[in-house]
Amino acid sequence: MPDVHWNHELAEQLDWHFSNQARPRLNGLTDYEYFWEPVPGWNVRRKDASTSPTAPGAGDFTIDFSYPEPVPAPLTTIAWRLGHILVGVLGARTASHFGGPAVDYQNFEYPATAAEALARLDEHYARWIHGVKSLGDAGLAAPCGPAEGPYADAPMAALVLHINREMIHHLAEIALLRDLYTYRHLLQPGPDAAPGA
Repeated sequence: MPDVHWNHELAEQLDWHFSNQARPRLNGLTDYEYFWEPVPGWNVRRKDASTSPTAPGAGDFTIDFSYPEPVPAPLTTIAWRLGHILVGVLGARTASHFGGPAVDYQNFEYPATAAEALARLDEHYARWIHGVKSLGDAGLAAPCGPAEGPYADAPMAALVLHINREMIHHLAEIALLRDLYTYRHLLQPGPDAAPGA
């Protein structure tokens, strides 16, 4: 029976999906589409237009947020989902485990354009996947540590699998929003101006 190279398999699960399916689906994303709200929900907005009581964010833009989350949870836009990926999925984990810059929802500068969001996605993703590929068997078996709170004793392999799931499902949601946007605007053409800007 051949040896299984778990580090390669865990990294490749996400890296193949990101490089061949998810990231190419984001090419051509416009600012209008980035901020598009199919229904009222959560978005990334200018701070002076924010509906969030805390208005987290270091720059001119903030991300809608409340805790506890309303029931039912608000529908989130492409901008919101990319903000979540940049901060909670990739940014904070890269900072905690692979020496990336500190990232949190309160102090993050949320991208004001689709192009900026995608450039930052590429940057955060490159840091994460490089870190995962560098773990090796010993790194995958090591505990996650205190940054992961109640999961501190879980192996890094469990965190890698969790991030794989988070990335795959959020990027699939973004792809679906792009499909809805495309077909809605084919049937009802509208102005191409960014509502969040």
